[in-house]
Amino acid sequence: MLLNPPTVSLITARLERLPAGRELWRLIILISLGACFEIYDLFQTAYLTPGLISAGILKEGTHGIFGLSDQGLFASVTFGGMFVGTILFAPVADKFGRRAIFTFSLLWYTAASVAMGLQSSALGVYTFRFVSGIGLGVEIVTIDAYISELAPRHVRGKAFAVSQFVQFLAVPILAFLCWALLPRTPLHIAGWRWIVFLGATAAIFIWFIRRRLPESPRWLAQHGRIKEAEHILGQIEARIEARRGRKLPELHTATAEIDGSGNANFREIWSSVYRRRTLMLVVFNFFQTVGFYGFGNWVPTLIAAQGTSITRSLQYSAIIALAYPAGPLLCTAIADRIERKWQIITAALITAIVGLLFARQTLPLLLIVFGVVITLSNNLLSYSYHAYQAELYPTRIRARAVGFVYSWSRLSTALTSIMIGFFLAGFGTKGVFAFIATSMLICVIVIGAFGPRTSGLTLETISN
Repeated sequence: MLLNPPTVSLITARLERLPAGRELWRLIILISLGACFEIYDLFQTAYLTPGLISAGILKEGTHGIFGLSDQGLFASVTFGGMFVGTILFAPVADKFGRRAIFTFSLLWYTAASVAMGLQSSALGVYTFRFVSGIGLGVEIVTIDAYISELAPRHVRGKAFAVSQFVQFLAVPILAFLCWALLPRTPLHIAGWRWIVFLGATAAIFIWFIRRRLPESPRWLAQHGRIKEAEHILGQIEARIEARRGRKLPELHTATAEIDGSGNANFREIWSSVYRRRTLMLVVFNFFQTVGFYGFGNWVPTLIAAQGTSITRSLQYSAIIALAYPAGPLLCTAIADRIERKWQIITAALITAIVGLLFARQTLPLLLIVFGVVITLSNNLLSYSYHAYQAELYPTRIRARAVGFVYSWSRLSTALTSIMIGFFLAGFGTKGVFAFIATSMLICVIVIGAFGPRTSGLTLETISN
């Protein structure tokens, strides 16, 4: 379908003039609620493993399946599933829309989680962990695309920070649930099963809330569905004007994303316009997860390796987890004031340096303090790069492109989860954090040398 450039441009301009008020944040929060379950599920790798070991389903050390670390394999199959979901199914969000796909992926996750909670063998747990990862892989890419398309340029960074604040509320909830439930068997049901079932139950509740979300107006306009886009925008604008008690300001001109049709293909991300960005983000995503999940997925184990009991390590990890939602909230103060690429670089450097210091600590207070600092720097890294990679491609291929480059982070984590187990067994926490620091330095070089600036620019300006 041929698009009408002036009409598409008008839709873009109307989105860019939306004020950062209650209506916009309501939509951002509703979109972000579903991503809580990706975070809840991902961090089960760190917090759920001790319960699975206590239940006799997983083994300690390198006595698991294939003679490998069971904790490493648990993380590996999770991210293996996310790799499949991200690289194979993320493009469907460009074809069928943001709203439909992330609603479907949440239901997929719920069903797979319930099935995993019913398993009594390591193989059964791994199988359904992999299946749930497929649904989660589609979910987060679609959410990133939706938020970038909805938020105006002057608050796009803040929108991602607020989104991650909502998402990371799941971490302290999970940490404290594990601390409270893993040593117990309420109603003669193992604590780890309660943790899995509670996540699945809450996901169904959030699915009903998210039915109230509209489709992305930018996506609708790009696919020639102008009347639907105008109707949705009209409703949003009417609610904003009713609360403000006055009309929105006059429209400013905006450059439209036009490709002749609403359809695109995988080859476009390798065109002369986007090839350099794609290669940069592939390398960055492969290495950034070493720092983020190398710490986040192994917190209790890394603390225990410093001579702390597993019960105490879960307690310290729960305290550190309180920083996860606090970090993005702090980032809202700088989200749109500092260029995005420099935020990514700063975060990677802090993780590298403080991680090496963490590896030398044995005192509980210092373990917690350095753990909190690493968590906060990882928060800065996470929100800023999620915003950054979604900004670098046009609407017609955004989910497809982000899905491809982001899938390398999932593949990396599937591999490095086993490598972290290897470094921990062979070289202790110092070896783990040397591995993390090296990976973070690669991220600094790649983004610093090849990353374009994006802060304060419209999506159309960046993509063109």
